[in-house]
This record gives sequence, C-alpha cells and structure tokens, in this order.
Amino acid sequence: MLQNINTDRVEYFAMAGSILLLVFIIELIRRKKIKEQYSLLWLFFSAGFILLSFWRDGIEEIAALMGIAYAPAAFLLILVMAIFLILIQFSIIISKLSETNKTLVQEIGLLKEKMRVYNNNLKK
Repeated sequence: MLQNINTDRVEYFAMAGSILLLVFIIELIRRKKIKEQYSLLWLFFSAGFILLSFWRDGIEEIAALMGIAYAPAAFLLILVMAIFLILIQFSIIISKLSETNKTLVQEIGLLKEKMRVYNNNLKK
C-alpha cells in the first residue's frame, strides 16, 4: 500500500502552502493590517519554508547538522522555535504598549488635575 503513494504530492502542497503564506503576509502588509516592523519574522520564516519546500534534501541536511536522526523532528523543532520567536516579539510589543498606556493614563490624570485647579481658580 505504501509503495503506491506519490510523495511528490506532499512536496507540491508544501511549496504551494509556503508561497501562499508569503503572499498572504505581503498582502497583510500592503493593506496595512500588519506593520512592516512586526512582519519581519513572518517574512523570514515564510521565506525559509519556501526554501525548505524547494530544497528536497534540505531538512535532512539541517537535521544532520543539528544531530537529529529523524528529519521531521528537526522540522518540528524549527517550527516550535519560530513560534517562540514570534511570541517573544509579541511579548516585547505588548510590554511597550502597556508602558505607553500607563504613561498616557498618568499624563491624562495630571492634565485633568491641572484643569480642575484652573477651573476652581476661575470660579473664585
């Protein structure tokens, strides 16, 4: 049964999926749904997936360099590392936004207090 399976089909799906991912990311950037600075990792990893899908023995060579005997395990490790890097980038962005929001709330509070004092002085 396994002898009749066409393994080229998986390769074609991987190529099409990788190219569609890259086109999707570029379209999101073009429509201003993702800022360029936040999309760099997505672009990098989608280009890497395209490279691996066209380079047939690439994942085996990468697995050998990493000392992993089973090539799909190396690919899974690369995917997990990619996800972790993207999550770290998101955490950094969220931390910056939280700090900016805190600063803005403090500034608004100070401005409200100044306005209250100013309005009280006008009433006197």
